[in-house]
Amino acid sequence: MPHDTVLELPEEDGVRPTPVEHGHPAASRWPMILGSIGVVYGDIGTSPLYALKTALAHVKGTGAMVDEVVGIVSLLIYALFFTVTVKYVLFLMRADNKGEGGTLSLMALAQKALGHRANTVFILGVAGAALFSGDAIITPAISVLSAVEGLGVAEKGLVPYILPITMVILITLFTVQSLGTAKVASFFGPIMVVFFTLIGVLGAIHIADAPVILTAFNPLKGLSFLFGNGTTGFVTLGLVFLAVTGAEALYADMGHFGRLPIQLAWLFFVLPALLLNYLGQGAMVLRYPDTIRDPFFLMVPGWALIPFVILATVATVIASQAVITGAFSLIRQAIQLGLLPRMEIQHKSETTEGQIYVPRANRLMLVGVLILVLLFKSSDSLANAYGIAVTGTMVVTTSLSFFVVWKLWRWPLIGALAFVSFFLVIDLAFLFANMVKVLDGGWVPLLLAFCSMLLMWTWVRGTAFLSEKTHRDSISTRDLIRMLKKSKPTRVPGTAIFLTSDPDVAPSALMHNLKHNKVVHERVVILSVKTADVPRVPLANRYQLEKLSDDFTKIILNYGYMEHPRMPTALANLRKAGLRFDIMTTSYFLGRRSLKPSATSGMPLWQDRLYIMLSKQAATAPDFFSIPSDRVVELGAQVAI
Repeated sequence: MPHDTVLELPEEDGVRPTPVEHGHPAASRWPMILGSIGVVYGDIGTSPLYALKTALAHVKGTGAMVDEVVGIVSLLIYALFFTVTVKYVLFLMRADNKGEGGTLSLMALAQKALGHRANTVFILGVAGAALFSGDAIITPAISVLSAVEGLGVAEKGLVPYILPITMVILITLFTVQSLGTAKVASFFGPIMVVFFTLIGVLGAIHIADAPVILTAFNPLKGLSFLFGNGTTGFVTLGLVFLAVTGAEALYADMGHFGRLPIQLAWLFFVLPALLLNYLGQGAMVLRYPDTIRDPFFLMVPGWALIPFVILATVATVIASQAVITGAFSLIRQAIQLGLLPRMEIQHKSETTEGQIYVPRANRLMLVGVLILVLLFKSSDSLANAYGIAVTGTMVVTTSLSFFVVWKLWRWPLIGALAFVSFFLVIDLAFLFANMVKVLDGGWVPLLLAFCSMLLMWTWVRGTAFLSEKTHRDSISTRDLIRMLKKSKPTRVPGTAIFLTSDPDVAPSALMHNLKHNKVVHERVVILSVKTADVPRVPLANRYQLEKLSDDFTKIILNYGYMEHPRMPTALANLRKAGLRFDIMTTSYFLGRRSLKPSATSGMPLWQDRLYIMLSKQAATAPDFFSIPSDRVVELGAQVAI
């Protein structure tokens, strides 16, 4: 009787093990803390450039100056306390999926907790991923633009050059992505340590300008401003939220550095620096009201302003780099989970799985970022578009965490609801406060998210219909083997590997080869790649091999959604484990379908055409699976959806 065999294999090249939280010696933890400061906190660390300035611009002159400034700074402080420290650093980072975080990781974890693929969880995960796409385009634009605007503070004559310089920096940033970030990343940590140290010191120096700013630690000051200024207070809450943008990076980048290094970096270094800087900005504005136009850069002595602008610009580039890298990782997760068509994914490191580059996504993001810069022209205008994407993602993340707390952590339903609702109320307050900015630019991330969701929904729906049709018109692999024993077709030497999404159904390429060439190789491998709902699959569970007959073998390769399947490496390891075949006499047979719209597909005609367009943009199987092109045979057929 055929039986499944799980092979014990050597570790593949480029597969990075999941970080282990416990047992790290102190000496190895410091580099991880330094790295997290450089990558994880780039986005939230550059928020002081524009967060307080933008919030103050909306309330200037509406009441007592001290109450306004202290109230806004108080809201900033408690946004950092509750949203970042309590929710992300202390709570959500415990909801890790084998060491990985992020919206799609949490979606997979929630589905695992429920024990099935729930539509509500799936839709929330897709919505979160779609909203992140808007954040990934807006963050580089607002971060770099806000830093370069410091040149206008230093020298008025440089104002006309702000946009051109910003665009040159952004074009350069996206161009160098093809080189990989491994070498550059080693410099990120030290630069951001210098940046955080300087903004903390500058803030501490200026607190003496108006010590009354320290009363901002009284939460009643923030609540008094919020509820005592009507619509203005509500609108300002949406702008205060700019101080916590980038909080998702704490969770999404957990797999790169581990939970403890990120937590230590935040609690003992990044958070104190940010608090000191916001307090210093507020105190300086109270002492020198004219500095309200740009309190961040006006904290710096005139002689040091240009060097500090350069440092801030480098910091924003680092912040942008972190978001771009996160976007690449999210796209790979979405592809592996079947939410997007295959795209070419280039690996830029032989040792680190996460160092990837997605050329098509990089080009699309660059075009989107440049359009935003030309459309909005200033960081103040872009701030209106910024908050909605991030707040929406946070609402999704909090909602998904409920299923984990309730089912996986086994909290009582009432307790789980009460605990998660506390954070959800805060997130919804930020979201509604940002929604008032829809007409002033907030429509941009909503439009981007809608387009992303439409593409993912169309791809998932179309793939499901096509798979159903394929199964309906196919025969099982075992039935085909029985038929071949009776018909005895011509056998040719060598090994033929047929890639298929369902190994239990006879691959279309095999059927076409039989129909047109009327031959079968002496050894046939039915190969299928499966994606698990975990970030990485242990090497012991990577391969499943089943002997279907003397000459037919079924192999299933199991990968996590954070991994990239590469056939040559996988097959080389199978040979080491004892599977006998000669790679030089092995051919890969792939089925290529030419899709046509159909009135009976189950989707509207426009969605049929959109699905076909997406399928044409997909990377070919040889490119995606790194199959040598000279070993590939493609057999095509026309298929109506």
